[in-house]
Amino acid sequence: MITAFVLVHADADRIPETAQAIADLEGVSEVYSCAGDVDLVAVVRVREHEQLADVIAGGLSKVGGVRSTTTHIAFRSYSSRDDASAFAVGLD
Repeated sequence: MITAFVLVHADADRIPETAQAIADLEGVSEVYSCAGDVDLVAVVRVREHEQLADVIAGGLSKVGGVRSTTTHIAFRSYSSRDDASAFAVGLD
């Protein structure tokens, strides 16, 4: 699974509608509104790199209210959670 974080600059008066339209796109797993240099952060998860172009350039960038985007592709995932313990629930 390929994960990309898309930083979105949006029209200030359309942020909620823009966020929902982005969240409705296939391949977008989450959208966060946030404070700071960008208005929204979208998490895109696809199986193949070629799908990134379809989701981001072909869909997300064309959503009404999106002014510009910057994409960061994740290499590895790190977590402090103990995922193995979640699978051991009920095995005692």
